[in-house]
Amino acid sequence: MSTTKEIAARADASSKSYAASIVLIAGWLVPGLGHLLQGRWIRAVLLFVSITSMFALGLAMHGKIYAPNTGELLDMLGFIGDLGNGLLYFLSALLGWGQNIVQVVTADYGTKFIVVAGLLNFISAVDAHSIRLGRKQ
Repeated sequence: MSTTKEIAARADASSKSYAASIVLIAGWLVPGLGHLLQGRWIRAVLLFVSITSMFALGLAMHGKIYAPNTGELLDMLGFIGDLGNGLLYFLSALLGWGQNIVQVVTADYGTKFIVVAGLLNFISAVDAHSIRLGRKQ
């Protein structure tokens, strides 16, 4: 039989896991939001500024936004990296940013900036999730 303490501990773990999932999703959708929800506003601002700046610089260099496809492996990996930008990716797809034909030398660097910004956002969302679960300080 379960004691009252065990039941309370399971309920606490369940609610902590649910809140951690919210933090993870929020951190992915908006860079730094997962940290902001936990009161770590300095880290949140630094992540938001750095990830958004990398994304904007990538677009300014005429970087390409990858579309979902089943073609080449590198294109699929680029799409996963771009998807890491969360709402920035969906906004760029909606407004047609990064859909132009690559005609300048810096476009390849811009594409890499956009992908790396997405990967950094994935890492920051997982970091916020780990903090919420108590695995990290």
